[in-house]
Amino acid sequence: MIVLPEMFNCPYSKELFPLYAESYPEGITFATLAEVARTQRVWLVGGSVPEREGDRIYNSAFVFNPEGELVVRHRKVHLFDVELPDMIFKESATLVAGNDITLFSTPVGEIGVLICYDLRFPEMFRLLVERGAVAVVIPAAFNMVTGPAHWEVLLRARAVDNQVYVLAVSPARDPAASYVAYGHSMAVDPWGEVVARAGAGEEIVYVRLEREKIKEIRQRLPLLKHRRLDLYQVVKAD
Repeated sequence: MIVLPEMFNCPYSKELFPLYAESYPEGITFATLAEVARTQRVWLVGGSVPEREGDRIYNSAFVFNPEGELVVRHRKVHLFDVELPDMIFKESATLVAGNDITLFSTPVGEIGVLICYDLRFPEMFRLLVERGAVAVVIPAAFNMVTGPAHWEVLLRARAVDNQVYVLAVSPARDPAASYVAYGHSMAVDPWGEVVARAGAGEEIVYVRLEREKIKEIRQRLPLLKHRRLDLYQVVKAD
């Protein structure tokens, strides 16, 4: 399985999203992703792209199977509207939020999909686990304010709390860009250990998902079974 970064086919700029937006299935990006998945016989999580549907634009991740077929699309649920030191960013100025909890089935098991800011909402992670996720892929573009402060701690916390693999993929850092991504793509195992890590520049990171490790950790530390649902309310799968 190959996972690409958030907005991998365009600059990360709310002003430019409308210019780069493509409609499925006509867009050249979607045709290219499908062809690569089919010819290379891989699962391909196409990072995310600006997707146009009518007069709306979404931040969307398209996932293709080894036959080149679209199996699922995740539209970013939580839009990045923030006021940070030296940065005011409002995705909702050009993007519309999605409304789906997204998983797809592979020979390894169910894989969940989130996009960047979705990572900060633990309710979404727990819903994915309730629905069987053994790993969650996260195309993301944390910046030079949020990245150093929160990137690794959030990824490791979500992996530990949910006992899943977390695979987070960032664009490489471009200091000349209007929005500078933090980089440091990272894979975390269900014990919270960082098993693969990129630097700030362009890099391919490899990781092996071990289903037995997930099973062993959940057996030895059965926190999902130990929840006291009689005392607190959680969002459960349908």
